[in-house]
Amino acid sequence: EFQVDECAKKLERAQKLIGGLGGEKDRWSQAARSLQETYDNLTGDVLIASGVIAYLGAFTSAYRDDCIKDWIKKCLSYKVNCSRDFSLSKTLGEPIKIRAWNIAGLPTDSFSIDNGVIVANTRRWPLMIDPQGQANKWVKNLERERNLQVLKLTAADYMRTLENCIQFGTPVLIENVGEELDPLLEPLLLKQTFKQGGVEYIRLGENVIEYSQDFRFYITTRLRNPHYLPEVSVKVTLLNFMITPLGLEDQLLGIVAAKEKPELEETKNQLIVESATNKKQLKEIEDKILEVLSTSQGNILEDETAIQILSSSKTLSEEISAKQEVSEVTQREIDDTRNGYKPVATHASILFFCISDLANIEPMYQYSLTWFINLYLQSIANSEGSSVLQQRIENLNDHFTKSIYNNVCRSLFEKDKLLFSFVLCIGILKGRGEVDEQTWRFLLTGGVALENPHPNPFPQWLGEKAWGEIVRASELTDLKGWMNNFGPEWKQLYDSPSPQEAKLPEPWEIKLKGLNRMVILRCIRPDKIVPAIQSFIVENMGRHYIEPPTFDLAGSFADSHCCAPLIFVLSPGADPMAGLLKFAEDKGFGGKGCQCISLGQGQGPIATRMMDNAQKEGTWVVLQNCHLATSWMPKLEKICEEVIIPESTHKEFRLWLTSYPSEDFPVSILQNGVKMTNEPPKGMRANLLRSYLNDPISDPNFFEGCNKPQPWRKLLFGLCFFHAMVQERRKFGALGWNIPYEFNESDLRISMKQQQMFLNEYEDLPLDALTYLTGQCNYGGRVTDDWDRRLLVSLLSIFYCMKIIDDDSHKFSPSGDYYAPPHGEYQSYVDYIRSLPITPHPEVFGLHENADITKDNQETQQLFDSILLTLPRQTGGGGKSSQEIADELATDILSKLPANFNLEKVMEQYPVLYKESMNTVLRQELIRFNRLTSVVRSTLQNMQKAMKGLVVMSSDLEDVFNSVMVGKVPAVWAAKSYPSLKPLGSYVNDLLARLKFFQDWIHSGAPNVFWISGFYFTQSFLTGVLQNYARKYTIPIDHLGFEFEVLKEENDMSSKPEDGAYIKGLFLEGARWDREKMVVGESHPKMLYDALPIIWLQPGEKDKFEQKATYHTPVYKTSARRGTLSTTGHSTNYVLMIELSSDKPQSHWINRGVALLCQLDD
Repeated sequence: EFQVDECAKKLERAQKLIGGLGGEKDRWSQAARSLQETYDNLTGDVLIASGVIAYLGAFTSAYRDDCIKDWIKKCLSYKVNCSRDFSLSKTLGEPIKIRAWNIAGLPTDSFSIDNGVIVANTRRWPLMIDPQGQANKWVKNLERERNLQVLKLTAADYMRTLENCIQFGTPVLIENVGEELDPLLEPLLLKQTFKQGGVEYIRLGENVIEYSQDFRFYITTRLRNPHYLPEVSVKVTLLNFMITPLGLEDQLLGIVAAKEKPELEETKNQLIVESATNKKQLKEIEDKILEVLSTSQGNILEDETAIQILSSSKTLSEEISAKQEVSEVTQREIDDTRNGYKPVATHASILFFCISDLANIEPMYQYSLTWFINLYLQSIANSEGSSVLQQRIENLNDHFTKSIYNNVCRSLFEKDKLLFSFVLCIGILKGRGEVDEQTWRFLLTGGVALENPHPNPFPQWLGEKAWGEIVRASELTDLKGWMNNFGPEWKQLYDSPSPQEAKLPEPWEIKLKGLNRMVILRCIRPDKIVPAIQSFIVENMGRHYIEPPTFDLAGSFADSHCCAPLIFVLSPGADPMAGLLKFAEDKGFGGKGCQCISLGQGQGPIATRMMDNAQKEGTWVVLQNCHLATSWMPKLEKICEEVIIPESTHKEFRLWLTSYPSEDFPVSILQNGVKMTNEPPKGMRANLLRSYLNDPISDPNFFEGCNKPQPWRKLLFGLCFFHAMVQERRKFGALGWNIPYEFNESDLRISMKQQQMFLNEYEDLPLDALTYLTGQCNYGGRVTDDWDRRLLVSLLSIFYCMKIIDDDSHKFSPSGDYYAPPHGEYQSYVDYIRSLPITPHPEVFGLHENADITKDNQETQQLFDSILLTLPRQTGGGGKSSQEIADELATDILSKLPANFNLEKVMEQYPVLYKESMNTVLRQELIRFNRLTSVVRSTLQNMQKAMKGLVVMSSDLEDVFNSVMVGKVPAVWAAKSYPSLKPLGSYVNDLLARLKFFQDWIHSGAPNVFWISGFYFTQSFLTGVLQNYARKYTIPIDHLGFEFEVLKEENDMSSKPEDGAYIKGLFLEGARWDREKMVVGESHPKMLYDALPIIWLQPGEKDKFEQKATYHTPVYKTSARRGTLSTTGHSTNYVLMIELSSDKPQSHWINRGVALLCQLDD
């Protein structure tokens, strides 16, 4: 009977068992299959995973993926099994843990999750590169329950806190570290623990402390692109936590969905938590079932409790599965609704990446993710609502783009405002897939090539540089065949006053739009790129984006609060203090309410005390010139982060900072503060107005405070005009001034006051004294270049002369639009200034109209160079990788580079002779060129080896690679080279031409005409010519100088001169050589340079030279004109002064900025 009963029970249990586990059969057999597969691939997967953890932490997601693909191929080729679709999070991640990390704030994209997996599995402590503070936030949330301690290396007692944490096993996060870590941390980073009496210890500095196995250590840095030396990187696991476009998109989507549909987001978050709990329970149940089955003794059917556990587990598991299904359906519905807002998130994410790259242009352009998200939230709240989703998305995007533009613009310099609009515009178009990457790259670089095999069809009007670009542009998809169809009809575009609006010859007018039209303009008329970019932005984004908001101190102040400092980013000639003090008075913070201090040596502690008091009392503090106190900046950063916090700060308190752009300015202050720039106005009219509307001229007591009102008001106007002129000439680059000086308001103010004082105290007009004080002291005191001083005095002579006072028709420029208005009241001067044209013609400055082209070309070049800084490194176009392109270019250059000169052989052929100094000159030149060609050769060969992985890619070689990709001369070459501003292709051709010049000299003896541009150190050649003459006629060399005769011949002479030397290769900038009258003449329109015929340098005794009507023309090696004094006592750029015959007064050409150049820039 007992057995029957037992049997019945067993049958019942068997029924339950089969019923209970039967459902699991399919699932478990599937699991067994996938386990088998995982088991087979285990070796390869773990190998790759450990490679990722060890090596790939610091790289971007695209690079990691490429590397992993390569490794998978390698593994399979060596017969090591691994998953074809390897994923770090699948191999080492635990879904439940990952869920917990996401809830703690780890972004949900796969790149960030991989980073989390690396942090959890690495043996070395993680150092996270975290400019947007993502990792920081995640670690703080993740370890909050375990009482995380957050430390900074700058804190005084950080070591004591760290020791306590190590003993008690509390996690530690050290944030905002720089590029170097404290050496005291070394034992901790290397985990140098030792056992004593069964307890683990570690030695930190002097102290030995117990080491708890629960201790966790995290390090983060805010630096965008830090360079950690090998000794740091081998002790930590470097991790790149830079936000990825996908991760940011997901966050922004979450924010917009939460704000627009709060109920959905709440349900979604509940579901995430629920589903994590459910999965956890399922896992526990499964573990329980397996445990019961494995621990059950004897016959399982006799074990009542085991069967009960199994059957209850089954019911629970069914319940959970049902719940999961319901929640997954809801989840899908929610995701569909959320994804409706995806365009908003994508758009915002594009904007963020446009902004984050601006820091490469100026170190002060730093914007934090928190700041960005706050603006984003404001836009969601303030933009126009709409029940139609599509309309709402458009409203949101428009409002947010405008808000970002206005907020970022106020912190950019004038030169970068258009650049920012352009980068935004291209970013948005790229997001829509409307920009061809190759066309965009070409527009910025003009392509890279060494030589152009196709002859120029129109050399009389089309420059070689332009033709080279046309040939390279013809390789672009939309411009295929352009060079073959390039006919004379294009000259219309070249001659057009506004080519950016002109129609292109057919069929191109219909075919080309947008960027392609700009490429054409870049090739033919690069001076008109800026207006073309403006039209492009208006067309694609609207007028608003080329009219940046004006400086608005009140608006910026409204955006700040007591813990956000206000930062003035200074530019030459700008001084915001006067405006700030007036604003303080208007706000009721005048006098004691606003304290200023200029930082410098020893001012730090005083500033700290000021801030302490102001913070309690709710007043303002202004710290001027932060760039001069770099060593105190970390202290300021600490005060801003730890002392100025909402709890202990009066809400009226404000901290104002002023600084020039500086690498050392703390990033965290820049990111949290409100940044502003206030540059001096552009243009003569704006500059004059500013002088007249500001103190002291606007003060009636000053304006009427002179006892000789007529000369005073006339000279005062002349002085203000001069002030505007010297400032505005800066925009013409080297044509304006060799060195761009910072003439500012204080120079003007002191000159005005002296002028008034002298006029009041002297009966006669002391014009000479005023000229000396203004020209040589107040303004001239800044001028360090002799030729600039000559120009300054020449400009001042237009205004400080009797004519300005006696003659009302005394004009400042040939057109007659500018003059000193007749004697009158203050208002009459202001009215006259307002009537002047907004954009001045170059003639006002004494320059030729071509100067505008030079200025526009420079603006275009500067714009493109700055944009290139914001772009990632070039990926090759047309199926070639960037490495292949660089490799081809390097091979091409190496194949053309001749062997080094054989100096010993040259020494035999051209020994040191008393009568022939040229032999010495030749030898010295060859030594210099050998040094340069050796560097060029070795760097290119090593770069090729580094790309193949045969040598280490050092930072120098990487710089060579980057420069070759954008067609620039690498810095390592420039350091050993003669000065040159040419792009890479022209530079190499120029170098080869110089080497050929010397090779011909060695081969056939000294030439009849020397190519003066070919010398490395031109001065030694000139000294050689003088020395030969001095030794021939036994005259001391210091009595000698040159006389100059420009000949009719252009290129060659039949024989050498009796004395002196013939030279060629000079270009006249700012004027031309009139070959009929044989004098300096005005340039032809659009011809910026004119090649000079052969010049005969005739040595002679200086005191026997006759005075002739000449213009003393300085000769420079490059168009930059400014150089530095080298160890030989010579300038690195200025060569000598050549006297050219002239039928106009010297001052005419001085004001024109006329000079001779040894080489052009293209």
